Amino acid sequence: MKSRRKRSLQLGLFVFLSLGCLFALIGFIVLVDIPRQVADRFGPPAADLSWLERQYLTWMLFLNESRLSAPASARETPALVFTVEEGEPTLSVIQRLEQAGLIRDAEAFRVLLIYLGLDKGIQAGQYELSPAMDGIQMAYALQKGGRLEVTVTILPGWRAEEIARVLRLSGVLDNEAQFLEIVRNPPALPGLETLEYPHALEGFLMPGTYTFRRDAPVRQIIAQMVERFVQALTPEIREGFAQQGLTLYQGIILASIVEREGVVKEEYPIIASVFINRLKAGMKLDSDPTVQYALGYDIHMQTWWKNPLSADDLKVDSPYNTYIYSGLPPTPICNPGLEAIQAVAHPAQTPYYYFRARCDRSGRHIFAETYDEHLSNACK
Repeated sequence: MKSRRKRSLQLGLFVFLSLGCLFALIGFIVLVDIPRQVADRFGPPAADLSWLERQYLTWMLFLNESRLSAPASARETPALVFTVEEGEPTLSVIQRLEQAGLIRDAEAFRVLLIYLGLDKGIQAGQYELSPAMDGIQMAYALQKGGRLEVTVTILPGWRAEEIARVLRLSGVLDNEAQFLEIVRNPPALPGLETLEYPHALEGFLMPGTYTFRRDAPVRQIIAQMVERFVQALTPEIREGFAQQGLTLYQGIILASIVEREGVVKEEYPIIASVFINRLKAGMKLDSDPTVQYALGYDIHMQTWWKNPLSADDLKVDSPYNTYIYSGLPPTPICNPGLEAIQAVAHPAQTPYYYFRARCDRSGRHIFAETYDEHLSNACK
């Protein structure tokens, strides 16, 4: 009887722990992973949404992604002149767009507009719209009626290609290639000389919310981002980099890695300390995001940040692969936010050389001093 009771208790404990892990996994997916995927795909949610509204709309976009990412027609179809009447309700506009064959799904498109905060921004007037536009392009195209300025939010951790795409979808850019050409081969811009004049501007396009004129030259748009970066780069940050034995450019490279590695901002200084400790010890950084940057756009996952990485991915021969090459990669791998930059300038003082994601799927990490300890922290 005692043996049977013991087995029952063990089974009950196993079931309890399994359910706990399952709920933790579901919580991570719902609260962290899916919102991040949706933000990467569609952009950040409107600031005036409640938490519950954000969660609902995020899930609806996640489930309806295919109805919004593909154009209404795969064929080359001439653009149509679509008229929005003065005072016409948004729902009426959406229904007529579907009837005209310009969008695939009226309800999914309505959710997208609310998520982006564009549902109240449709202006009366005539629009030249094409069935070849996807849902996101259509949403921003309908915001152009008579407005001279556009407000755009650039998220920390985006690479230049992601920024270019959001600017184009917002109606600020007509051509992503022109933006990227200037980023990769920058002309003389105000304040750029104080940044040791990097070879390219990846890493120096400050995330945040901007208001741009629709007719603003591309160079002016980029200059505004660089100017905000220069303003944020205080003497304390510069001095902090120097105290870590890093040049300004090296500090931004490391901050870009911290930005992509971290999920919970409170952990940024600890993550920065791990990489700084490894650099001082002559160890390789072994950072997944540097490999993701090297791989570039993954057409199957439709993202610049392939996840998970395969064993073959970790072997890719690239100077950005920190599993193969020691030291920092040649350039920043994204455009870090101020928190990641400050974390590198003022890292936590720790004995850690390793970290990995916690097994509770919370987005937090568990840190270790030795490799054996690191291995023991693996999820069982």
